[in-house]
Amino acid sequence: MASPRSTAAYLLVLSVVVGVAAGQLSSNFYSSSCPMALSTIKSAVDAAVANEARMGASLVRVHFHDCFVNGCDASVLLDDTSNFTGEKTAVPNANSLRGFDVIDTIKSNLESVCPGVVSCADILAVTARDSVVALGGPSWTVQLGRRDSTTASLSDANSNIPAPTSNLSTLISSFSGKGLSTQDMVALSGAHTIGQARCTTFRTRLYNENNINSSFATSLMSNCPSSGGDNNISPLDTQTPTTFDNDYYNNLLVQKGLLHSDQQLFNGGSTDSQVTTYSNNPSTFSSDFASAMIKMGNISPLTGSSGQIRNSCRKVN
Repeated sequence: MASPRSTAAYLLVLSVVVGVAAGQLSSNFYSSSCPMALSTIKSAVDAAVANEARMGASLVRVHFHDCFVNGCDASVLLDDTSNFTGEKTAVPNANSLRGFDVIDTIKSNLESVCPGVVSCADILAVTARDSVVALGGPSWTVQLGRRDSTTASLSDANSNIPAPTSNLSTLISSFSGKGLSTQDMVALSGAHTIGQARCTTFRTRLYNENNINSSFATSLMSNCPSSGGDNNISPLDTQTPTTFDNDYYNNLLVQKGLLHSDQQLFNGGSTDSQVTTYSNNPSTFSSDFASAMIKMGNISPLTGSSGQIRNSCRKVN
């Protein structure tokens, strides 16, 4: 007959297994199976961001574009196959989403340290956190234990990722559909304090909208003409484009939001007060952003026996 201690240990293990299978992630998921996982990822992210500061924003964006399409399952990383067209050529991603080579490097490094253990989905979640930290932003405890999808969806990528032309009601609805509150949406939008956007995503705002600072608009027009130059890029935050801070919200207060969807957050609507709060209280923004990133990373993860741990993030095993 089993001792009470061994029975208790069995029940503890069982509860952990059941919890993971039910979609619960944990902060210490790799503590035994790959204790060097987090440090391996961090060193690669730090090197990539040191080489090109913009890469930090790009890696955060990959995680966001992954999670909003059928959950945080690394489907965005899959290349096209004869069985499905991946998400990389979707309108929000084509000629825009970047950083795949950094993810490839991280995965290769992890496969050398502990082969077949760390999922690509978890890599994306950790690289997003480490990128924010590398650019001076807040840290948070990443929940781990996601597994990787075995398929991707071009159509879902085209329909689920909010467009830069979105109005406030559309943004609120889109995030709500993923279990994220309006507060989460405004906080997550603060990721636009870093990174660049293509002319094609803000041209209409430059030349047709009235709620934009005139000198700000004029300063952008040479790099984003009324026709041509679609892929020319401009910083989402012109003040400190490679520092993770609250300047994004300061810009919105004076109508210097680059994208239509940015300025919608401060345009006489329900989110004006939150933008003002984040402008006045950078610590509140940092705290809310970290909490929202954890929530976003928890969108419909594959756990337990679902999915797989891909050997290459670009293809199914």
